[in-house]
Amino acid sequence: MIEKREFYINGEWVSPRAGRDCEVIDPSTEEACAVISLGGTEDTNAAVAAAKSAFDDWSRTDPAERLGYVKKIRDIYVERAEDMSRAISLEMGAPIDMARSSQTTSGTWHIDNFITAFKDFEFVKPLGAHAPNDRIAMEPIGVVGLITPWNWPMNQVTLKAIPALLTGCTMVLKPSEIAPLSSIVFAEIVDAAGVPAGVFNLVNGDGMGVGTDLSTHCDLDMISFTGSARAGAAISKAAADTFKRVCLELGGKGANLVFADADEKAVIRGVRHCFNNTGQSCNAPTRMLVERSIYDQAVETAIEVAGKTKVASAHQSGNHVGPVVSAAQYDKIQGYIQTGIDEGARLVAGGVGRPEGLNRGYFVRPTVFADVNNDMTIAREEIFGPVLSIMPFDSEEEAVSIANDTPYGLTNYVQSQDGAKRNRLARRLRSGMVEMNGQSRGAGSPFGGVKASGRAREGGVWGLEEFLEVKAIAGWDPAAE
Repeated sequence: MIEKREFYINGEWVSPRAGRDCEVIDPSTEEACAVISLGGTEDTNAAVAAAKSAFDDWSRTDPAERLGYVKKIRDIYVERAEDMSRAISLEMGAPIDMARSSQTTSGTWHIDNFITAFKDFEFVKPLGAHAPNDRIAMEPIGVVGLITPWNWPMNQVTLKAIPALLTGCTMVLKPSEIAPLSSIVFAEIVDAAGVPAGVFNLVNGDGMGVGTDLSTHCDLDMISFTGSARAGAAISKAAADTFKRVCLELGGKGANLVFADADEKAVIRGVRHCFNNTGQSCNAPTRMLVERSIYDQAVETAIEVAGKTKVASAHQSGNHVGPVVSAAQYDKIQGYIQTGIDEGARLVAGGVGRPEGLNRGYFVRPTVFADVNNDMTIAREEIFGPVLSIMPFDSEEEAVSIANDTPYGLTNYVQSQDGAKRNRLARRLRSGMVEMNGQSRGAGSPFGGVKASGRAREGGVWGLEEFLEVKAIAGWDPAAE
């Protein structure tokens, strides 16, 4: 049993001032694997006070000095990669090989991309030739609260903490209480890198406690949150009275448009992508829209892929999907699968209950529904599990209409060999991101959505700018630069 009952505040590991103990559950076994403390208002206040005290000095450090600290974090992160992978696998159920190859390395990827983006970033630049004594200054917004989820813990922590550090902000991180162990490892890394006291602080807690305290705190200038649309709306309302900036990266219900001229692996790729991380990704392509002439074959292919998708313990090496993160998540997904059946969708693979041979752990059967329509619950709500909905379309216009008929707008996907069609669709689909023919977004590309998916843009230059305020300066003396 791992015991992590301390918080990282003002450069020290300290005992909680308030709060209660909380068990972390291993989703592969349903047994407690760790005990942490959940903080209270006194802990939040202490962390915010430390960040506020450190802000003036940290915000005025040379950008090259801040970059140096981030490079140290990167080096130590790589050294601690196995510790990080084991923590992630244990706390949220990512299969250990996937934790090593995807979960942990997502953090390295973002740190590297921020280092690249930061090297050429201009904090002070001219307004234009027409105004030689005007400058636009990009300045750190101040003390920020970072609230991160359990599904891709280091992906989200590095997308928030690293740009905050680089831009000169100080911060308080509240990771998910369901999967806090990886963030504790990250705090150890920041400490080992020698980041000055108070710049980075960690307080474990739940949404109703520390999350609300951060959202309403008068000394916080910004909240950066990743999670559900419901929680994002609650945070926005809670933060309104203090006029802080709220950056939200929320859920999704991605449409994957598969046209008759798609490559032969398009459907296989789409099903696997939906099931990746046991379906617990906000950008998962959970709605597969298929042109009617190839619809029946696409359904058969999806059935075959689902049938070959292995489900096993996160502690087991190999190419398989693990459990979902918690009993609550398992029950929620089971409810959605039953609702799909009750509302008339055609269940063609998977279904309710655990996979054969697994009677313990939060394991879900990889599930495929065919003949879904956009009025069904499984087509409209984010399930956050390995559940794919397939529906036919007859024209490009109909495909766009179905894809955009959703409260969400995070990532959409297009599969076609017609370049002109792909380009048209990329502009017409209402989402923050569009990926086509299996090509992932490049390094430095921003991650974020529209509508109920939030309006954040994380990663690259845009990720740096989220933590900065724009200041207009008149009367600048160019000779004194």
